[in-house]
Amino acid sequence: MLIHCTAYREGQRAGEVPLEALKARLQSAEAEGDGARSFLWVALHDPTSEELAPLQVAFGLHPLAVEDALQGRQRPKVEEYGESLFAVLHLLSFESDEPHAARPFPRPASPAHPPRLQAGQLAIFAGPHYIVSVRSRSEESLAPVRERCEREPELLREGPGFVLYALMDEVVDRYFPLTERIEDELEAIEKQIFTQGAGREILQRLYALKRRLRLLRHAVAPLLEAAARLHSGRVPLLCAPVQHYFRDVFDHVSRLAAALDSTRDSLATAIQVNLSLVTIDDTDVTKKLAAWAAIFGVCTAFVGVWGMNFDVMPELHWRWGYPAALGLILAVCLLLYLRFRRAGWL
Repeated sequence: MLIHCTAYREGQRAGEVPLEALKARLQSAEAEGDGARSFLWVALHDPTSEELAPLQVAFGLHPLAVEDALQGRQRPKVEEYGESLFAVLHLLSFESDEPHAARPFPRPASPAHPPRLQAGQLAIFAGPHYIVSVRSRSEESLAPVRERCEREPELLREGPGFVLYALMDEVVDRYFPLTERIEDELEAIEKQIFTQGAGREILQRLYALKRRLRLLRHAVAPLLEAAARLHSGRVPLLCAPVQHYFRDVFDHVSRLAAALDSTRDSLATAIQVNLSLVTIDDTDVTKKLAAWAAIFGVCTAFVGVWGMNFDVMPELHWRWGYPAALGLILAVCLLLYLRFRRAGWL
């Protein structure tokens, strides 16, 4: 689905462009040269190969990049194809949330039914006079990026390079609330981790949290290398005018990666502590069973001795033999019970 196809000139919107006129408009922008600062911005949502084909022809998009955009399950990356760039980022959201544009704050997670983290993809084709954004499997609106760019015409004059920065910056900034939400949930679990009898439920919540954290790290970690290529070393010509802005993106990604690594370590520690507590609980149960087995074992031993069928036994025909035997058994059992109780086994 086509969201918009807009022409920009000197940082100002020059109007909507029909898809049939894309090639002619692009040729006109190229004929004007870079001094005119004209470019086309096309945004699509879950396009089919038929919908993407006219753009591939008009802008000369590389077939491999088009294939990656249509598949929608790529690792975050930035690739160069001549003067053009192809970037892939992950769009993440919790399934219980409304689209980003409709929710200023995320909903709190339910301990009993933690939300699942969904991953979509944003593929970006950027050339000297065009930028194409393809959003797949995600309802996270990117309309705020367009509004932001149009509010900053001086920066929008830099062309597709600035739009590429704005898109990457928006996606990366949306990772921060997700990271904070996971950290808050981990803190809530840690407060309950010493609750008696809650080991199994807490372990399930920890492993569900681990899956969401892994999905978030898969979206952030590859961006370190991708963002670094856009602000240091041999910076692509398209990004050179705004390379300092890409440094800001790299800084945000670095902070996210450090926070996720810290959360991963805390999560691993919480899992180990929970497993240790479960082991301790099992050991306590085993001690109690062993203590009661020892007490009943003594009873069995005494009863077995007096239950032997021999005629010549000193207490066999004694009037107080039976009460004395029961009393001795009870006294020994009581002594063992007190000893086990003092040792903490009962």
